[in-house]
Amino acid sequence: MRLLGWVQSRITRWLAEEKLPAESVLCNFDQLQYEIRPCDVLLVEGVSRISEVIKTITHSSWSHSALYIGRLHDIADGELRDHVYRHYQGDPHEPLVIEALLGEGTIITPLSKYRGYHLRICRPKGLVPQDSQAVIRHALSHLGIDYDVRQLLDMARFLFPYHLIPRRWRSTLFQHNAGKPTATVCSSMIADAFTRVHYPILPVVRREGEGKLRFFKRNHRLFTPSDFDYSPYFEIIKYPVMGLDDLAVYRHLPWKDGLVCNDENDCYIQGDAAPRPLPGVIEGVAINLGLNGVEPQKQGGKP
Repeated sequence: MRLLGWVQSRITRWLAEEKLPAESVLCNFDQLQYEIRPCDVLLVEGVSRISEVIKTITHSSWSHSALYIGRLHDIADGELRDHVYRHYQGDPHEPLVIEALLGEGTIITPLSKYRGYHLRICRPKGLVPQDSQAVIRHALSHLGIDYDVRQLLDMARFLFPYHLIPRRWRSTLFQHNAGKPTATVCSSMIADAFTRVHYPILPVVRREGEGKLRFFKRNHRLFTPSDFDYSPYFEIIKYPVMGLDDLAVYRHLPWKDGLVCNDENDCYIQGDAAPRPLPGVIEGVAINLGLNGVEPQKQGGKP
């Protein structure tokens, strides 16, 4: 048993190992950290091996979700604040999220952990303050609960036509009270918290007699991170490294003319009969964009 536990621990560590990305040029983390509000759902494009598995299962680039709970002093309930402090004893002024992670379970994490990642905020529209606190309270009740690997495997079965799967192999997600109450995954924990206050994410909607609509709660174990992005009840908020809030500001972006890139490490000259990689070109683009501490090049007095 001790050997089995050691093997499981090593595999878990290998799957969850993060290949830390370079500073993301897609997200302005400082602005996001300033604007995020308690009860916002943070979507993360992960870079670990398990993140790649989740992306494949969910057909989405969003592999992880976390619930922003604010700073310790943002939590109005004194008992709840003490509960958080027992699980997180760092800087009380640090912005915090609650999340479920493979190998760590449900924990409190500083928001700053995700600096450099591609991020997106999903904000529940019209959520009243008392329900916001109730959502956070329910999420915090999961602190210390294990990550449910079985649920992740169940979700993987949706890659195959359900009617072709032998009955004994079919997902337990459809069964009443299926799964262990002592385990969860990131998106199902957050979805469960919102459904507890009757806030819709992707409800089942039916039209009944006399044309009246009826909402039904969807099984929270079926939710994936991308469902918060897809939901019509969440505002999608993005903080790109260079915003386009000013009219026609895109006309003054420092584009590198004559180059086309497949990704950040594969660029070639446009129209070249035999495209060839141009090493170091991205570093040059980064400098022109002002991403290495250099201001963007100015054209006609405008950035």
